[in-house]
Amino acid sequence: MQTKGFSIGLTGGIGSGKTTVANMFAELGATIIDTDLIAHQLSQKNGAAIPSIAQHFGAEFINSDGAMDRNKMRELVFSDAQAKKQLESILHPLIRQQCEMAATHITSKTNYPIFVVPLLIESEDWRQKVQRILVVDCDQETQITRVMQRNHLERTQVLKIMAAQVSREKRLAHADDVINSMADLSQVHSEVERLHKKYLNIAISG
Repeated sequence: MQTKGFSIGLTGGIGSGKTTVANMFAELGATIIDTDLIAHQLSQKNGAAIPSIAQHFGAEFINSDGAMDRNKMRELVFSDAQAKKQLESILHPLIRQQCEMAATHITSKTNYPIFVVPLLIESEDWRQKVQRILVVDCDQETQITRVMQRNHLERTQVLKIMAAQVSREKRLAHADDVINSMADLSQVHSEVERLHKKYLNIAISG
């Protein structure tokens, strides 16, 4: 995937608050391109990835409504590294294609793209495609609590998901900018506004 002009890669561990922060940037005028949302659309009923998923994993991984069985697939990929690679080989090229299409529709420097990529740090390709990396950060216990409440998962399930992602320390080591999502929402919003002005200045001067 090629990106033109200035772009941000927004990332963070599961439950870190990426969506909340991305929505705040969207309200200020940034274009949000969410790879998780794209992946969800690709694996919905009639999604572009469904035929390949059914072919490689079997009909038992497709729900009666024609969408991918997310719970069943989650259990498989977090216990089978080869299955995880197979799913990624199906989804990632389609996600990159969708991201590229979305980015080409941005014609103004004041409407810069923010690519929301949960596994951005794990992907050298993504790290090279964006000009700055913004990490949404919180401590591990906050992540666990949020995901258990939001997704109704057991603690062990959340820990398994977190273990498949890079460590908090490694994520922060790659960050150009960091937003602490444990702060009061008004503080988070103020930080988003500060960074938005900073990013606009970079985009316009570039």
